[in-house]
Amino acid sequence: MSTPIRDPAIRVTAMPADTNANGDIFGGWLMGQMDMGAGLIAAKIARGRVATVAMDGMQFLAPVNVGDEVSVYCDLVKVGRSSITVACEAWRRHRFEDEAIKVTAATFTFVAIDDNGRPRSVDQRAVEQE
Repeated sequence: MSTPIRDPAIRVTAMPADTNANGDIFGGWLMGQMDMGAGLIAAKIARGRVATVAMDGMQFLAPVNVGDEVSVYCDLVKVGRSSITVACEAWRRHRFEDEAIKVTAATFTFVAIDDNGRPRSVDQRAVEQE
């Protein structure tokens, strides 16, 4: 399996602060990175604030270690009246190696919200321009 041929939505280094008491990277930290990457895509499409409302199940295929580079790749799946669905894959690469390994994948759903936190419509004309 090879990494997607495009720029990641987000790229970070897993650090000691991202670990549990056993020194393993928290799955929740990885999920948070994916949510941030997908949220960047959704906010751009919505041209404003979005809130995560759902995420499908994830399976962890490989561990992430301290010092690994984690890249999150995202693809727009669907835009509804107020919702935006984004598919994400997380890949890790040991800092001294070239090979990247897919760690997990999930699909995130966001709702565009206004300044009061209420759902608002996504401008479909802006979506067509993307």
